[in-house]
Amino acid sequence: MKNERKVEIMSRVTVCHCAHFGEDTVVASVDVGSREGYNALEYAFERTNNIFGSWSKPSQFMFNDEIIINKDFSEDVTVIAPLPVVDGIEYGLRSTSIGDKMIFQGKIYEVDVIGFKERSLMRFNELNV
Repeated sequence: MKNERKVEIMSRVTVCHCAHFGEDTVVASVDVGSREGYNALEYAFERTNNIFGSWSKPSQFMFNDEIIINKDFSEDVTVIAPLPVVDGIEYGLRSTSIGDKMIFQGKIYEVDVIGFKERSLMRFNELNV
């Protein structure tokens, strides 16, 4: 009998935040594991939203001289964009929302009111990735 191992293929979703006036920005890459299709997009969406902390900050960070335990931190998220600094204070990135884009398995999806809609690959150049 052959010794067989199950290999899990890891996939990534690239998350781009839409600018209202200017270029879209690649903000993160999310490891979605073996999730496919809508489940992969939904996982990336959830991991790039600020609910109980900041998805783009480390698991613990200082804010106003306090150590913050960041419940929105995920090891599956690689932050790509620089974090904004205002008056010397580093803030996290905003949540992913309607109009933002996700690139998964060679296709571009736009976050819609409910779910995601596939966009034309012709618009890929707009993302500057």
